[in-house]
Amino acid sequence: MNIQGIFKYTILLGWLHATTIGAVLDGDRFLWYSEPASDWETGVLAIGNGRIGAAIFGSGNEVITLNEDSIWSGPLQNRMPTRGLQALPKIRQQLVEDNITEATSSIMNDMMPSVSRERVYSYFGNLHLDFGHERGMTNYVRWLDTRQGNAGISYTYNGINYTREYIASFPAGILAARFTASKAGALSFNTTFTRESNILANSASATTNGGLLTMRGSSGQSTKNDPILFTGKGQFIADNAHTSVSGSTLSITGATEVDLFFDIETSYRHQTQQKLEAEVDRKLKASIAKGYTDIRDGAIADATALLGRASINFGKSPNGAANLPTDKRIKMARKGLDDTQLAVLAWNYGRHLLVASSRHNDADVSLPANLLGLWNNRTTSAWGGKFTINVNLEMNYWPAGQTNIIETQESMFSLLKIAKPRGEEMAQKLYGCNGTVFHHNLDLWGDAAPSDNNTSATMWPMGAAWTVQHMMDHYRFTGDAGFLLHTAYPFLTDVASFYRCYAFDWQGSKVTGPSVSPENSFIVPKNASVAGSRKAYDIAPEMDNQLMRDVMESLLEAAKALNIPQTDEDVKEATKFLPLIRRPAIGSYGQILEWRSEYKEAEPGHRHLSPLYGLHPSFQFSPLVNETLSRAANVLLNHRVANGSGHTGWSRAWLINQYARLFSGAKAWKHVEAWFAKYPTSNLWNTDSGQGFQIDGNFGITSGITEMILQSHAGIVHILPALPAAALPTGNARGLLARGGFEVDIDWKEGTFQKAAIRPQRGGRLQLRVSDGTSFKVNGELYKGPIQAVEICHGLDP
Repeated sequence: MNIQGIFKYTILLGWLHATTIGAVLDGDRFLWYSEPASDWETGVLAIGNGRIGAAIFGSGNEVITLNEDSIWSGPLQNRMPTRGLQALPKIRQQLVEDNITEATSSIMNDMMPSVSRERVYSYFGNLHLDFGHERGMTNYVRWLDTRQGNAGISYTYNGINYTREYIASFPAGILAARFTASKAGALSFNTTFTRESNILANSASATTNGGLLTMRGSSGQSTKNDPILFTGKGQFIADNAHTSVSGSTLSITGATEVDLFFDIETSYRHQTQQKLEAEVDRKLKASIAKGYTDIRDGAIADATALLGRASINFGKSPNGAANLPTDKRIKMARKGLDDTQLAVLAWNYGRHLLVASSRHNDADVSLPANLLGLWNNRTTSAWGGKFTINVNLEMNYWPAGQTNIIETQESMFSLLKIAKPRGEEMAQKLYGCNGTVFHHNLDLWGDAAPSDNNTSATMWPMGAAWTVQHMMDHYRFTGDAGFLLHTAYPFLTDVASFYRCYAFDWQGSKVTGPSVSPENSFIVPKNASVAGSRKAYDIAPEMDNQLMRDVMESLLEAAKALNIPQTDEDVKEATKFLPLIRRPAIGSYGQILEWRSEYKEAEPGHRHLSPLYGLHPSFQFSPLVNETLSRAANVLLNHRVANGSGHTGWSRAWLINQYARLFSGAKAWKHVEAWFAKYPTSNLWNTDSGQGFQIDGNFGITSGITEMILQSHAGIVHILPALPAAALPTGNARGLLARGGFEVDIDWKEGTFQKAAIRPQRGGRLQLRVSDGTSFKVNGELYKGPIQAVEICHGLDP
């Protein structure tokens, strides 16, 4: 029985209540509630098809926030700093001579962008559905299925049972909904679109079997300044009902079942208003011809094909906790995470959110998940809803490969292709270099200029170095040689070319500067000026060194995979440059140094773990690669935590991944518990410091839990590397993906590895490590070293 059928059945029997529905709905899979959402940021349920999304309140008088990923605040801007290139030599000399305050003033005067901010993410508007049921609902249930990607509401009002189901169809490119009443002719409502500002037209019209809502809007610029234009239409199909119109409001009365089909298109993807509206009409016409049931079934089949590839199971939570509504489970988790099924639900929810907010469409320009994923309820947005690339966008895609939804990452690559020519222009005009450079934010136009006028963030020329690693990892997971040759390798050579030019000689090494350790700052020491002041700009921040090293090593790895000879110019130059990159330094108490010198930290518990990039997501500091640097990374990580790091949801999620890479399962789980104690709202959205929705932490949680179960960096597939045995004594994972193209199933019991199955997706060699490196058997034979992937056919056992 499908989920809509379950809810109709339970309502009609009259036994729907919390304890019963909790037993029907899998606590690993469903978010569900016994009340409507009262607040957008903490309560709505989010669905999407990658391009358009809906955030659903589920109230008696329904409000649905609608989004389209290319509705931003305006056209491409020219934000090129005009004096930066001329000022660069002077600024570097000031930094080399430890005139840090003077250099900071020069940077702020000469290298800041001519317009401080990129464009910011906006929204389409709200769809209001006034059913007149605001008070008096009983048997109420609101739900979201993380496996199928759909959501719904069921309740009784005046003895009549009502249901609403919402779907987001990637195949059809639309959103759709079905509203029903158990009594013929009992379904009536008024509906209209609203938006805060910049509405060009808002209308309603009646048709023979329903009605149509249309709203046109813009980003607010005058026509001559090329605003982003958009149109959304909602077509209601209500056979045997009466429809009427008053202004922009459509009224439907006497219906038993009403279907809604909705689309938004924008001038970002379509050159004219006429063309974008023709696309809206085409999609709606095709969907209506198919009918709601076919559209729904196709949407669910599509989502399930992705989301059903992988799963984790930590057993049953004690005392029936998983049978409670999700908001009550989260309240209980504030006091301690005994409900291990809630951790599984968060893992599944992260995957749902990524699929819902990031789908690549070859026919259109695709955009990745931004700071809010896809969902925003204002014309402006928290933190601009941008693509922040000093950790946040990258964190969004940490789960893509490992949890076997690798296709979601392709939207990120689409944005990087858009940004590449902007970055090439920036490299030439701001730094006098070939290649491409991004700073710490991008927008939908790929604006690569420095962002904001911020002394601790703006001049960070390392965004391309980090984002290109996702291209390389995409190849490591998929083995797609065509992607490596035509997409990843050209991008790598372009990025490497920039750093070979940009880096300069200092104390025998190639270093960056001016740059920052993202968003962090230090106290200027006594031998520099102005001593005692708090500054951020310097040369050779440790994260920059690690990023340059990854760029050069990835280029050489890719060249080898593509059989590009060592005599190739890019290969020769990368080989020459790599050993010149400044090596990590270890400080007075055994820690990785964040800056070129052991400065006093202005914020010892800073939320960014930038100097530990080499531990995660990179593997330069892995215990399997370099034990000395691994120990030093552990010292710095513990120091950060002891001083309060992890005080945002995404930062706490990064800590989980970091400790998992150190094989510290108990510590990693401690930070899972800490995340649940403070950061998720009642709808499981991640927040910063208990307020302010920001989606990256949701993806970071999914990634961190996976890292405890399976890791595959440094050329090794590592099974149960950081299992928190006391918290998760028994469980299994299915369909996780390892680099090298191996699909992995794992079982453990009483804290001990039991068995695994490894299915190669392509040929190649496989190195295995289990738990803490104990011996195990492969197909009944004691494992003694690397083996051919094709030999793994039945599994491995302890």
